[in-house]
Amino acid sequence: RSKESVSAFLSVAASGNFYVPLDFTLPEIRIKSILEKVDPALIINAARATPPALLQSAVPLGLLEAAPADSPLIESIAKSTDSESPLYCIFTSGSTGSPKGVLVSHRSVINMAERFTETFGFDKNTVFGNQAPFDFDVSVKDIYIALKNGARAEILERQLFSAPKLLIERLTERGVNTAIWSVSAMKILSALKTFDKVLPKTLKTVMFSGETLPCKVLNDWKSHLPQARFVNLYGPTEITCNCTYYVVDRPFEDDDALPIGRAFDNMRVFLLADGREITDKNEAGEICVSGAGLALGYYNDPQKTAEVFTANPACRGWSEPIYRTGDIGRYNERGELMFAGRRDSQVKYMGFRIELGEIEIAANAISFISSACCLFDDKREQLCLFYQAEKKDDAAVRAALAKTLPRFMVPTRLYHFEKLPENRTGKIDRAALRREYIG
Repeated sequence: RSKESVSAFLSVAASGNFYVPLDFTLPEIRIKSILEKVDPALIINAARATPPALLQSAVPLGLLEAAPADSPLIESIAKSTDSESPLYCIFTSGSTGSPKGVLVSHRSVINMAERFTETFGFDKNTVFGNQAPFDFDVSVKDIYIALKNGARAEILERQLFSAPKLLIERLTERGVNTAIWSVSAMKILSALKTFDKVLPKTLKTVMFSGETLPCKVLNDWKSHLPQARFVNLYGPTEITCNCTYYVVDRPFEDDDALPIGRAFDNMRVFLLADGREITDKNEAGEICVSGAGLALGYYNDPQKTAEVFTANPACRGWSEPIYRTGDIGRYNERGELMFAGRRDSQVKYMGFRIELGEIEIAANAISFISSACCLFDDKREQLCLFYQAEKKDDAAVRAALAKTLPRFMVPTRLYHFEKLPENRTGKIDRAALRREYIG
């Protein structure tokens, strides 16, 4: 993550092509898979490090910068590039199977930058603290909202997140007032009780996404930064970062779940079940999205594209393209949209239908647990809880869960970790846990 990389991204766009952020430190098998899928015309080394053997053909960015610009050609390309032309392709985590390259157009990125600016009042005085890797779509917001507003994006070195006190000092030193971070980054600072030692005095807006933020962590941040605005963002890479937002406007108990809120303008977010739209608050459905944020599909993968980028079956008069997220949602008593887990995370256990996400909310609310996830072992028909805490105390975990969950939802097997495994985007690596402990 460097300004050189951003320079390379914009140069590729100016040349009429799209770019694929690629981390040189990825496992070789993943790099090979991405290269085979993309078959790039050019590989640019925008890093200071020597690339692995697989990428020895990479051209140093400095060499390209030294070449004279063909200004008439660049101008001609700009005039012939339309809003549907692809801008970037970001490969999803690929925790299972082959990674998928989400191809996103200029139109969708412009729409995202404009909607965020209008909704949250960003301007030239906004200073973003970039935490996310450039091959993770959270970083797209830092880059393009800053460009939209002539604002500033501070690229925070990864090692700072291993030294939270230095991180907070850097935020204050550089005047960072807006953090659009992953949930995992927020969890780290909360677990280490960073704010008991030092506060980010300039931070005014905190946005988070990627996975569910436990209200216990939110309440810790709010207690130390009572004047800050907190925003829960929801949306997969396939809809250009985020499609809904919820500005935290009321207190929540530690074991509550946060709404994912309402759709951004120019987007429509709705629930589908059995080919019909759901409006009843007592009924759950798959979260689907239409509008300007939809990606162009998965690059060079028409089969996977056709599986989730479909026509709205509830739309009878015309063909409305939608993206089916695979997430389950429902409306609460206030009419706010709530995330209720993955479509594939609902299991049938002891005759009951159970959402594993409900167990995770209860586990994450336990005071001494900093992170947790629940998986189902369908062969042995057992609920497995993986929790991160300083000390192992399965009995205390079970006792705490029994106070908030029905007996049949209390996990059968518990696994303690001082540090849960994470994937590259900072989320709990569920695939690794399943391979290691369930099979």
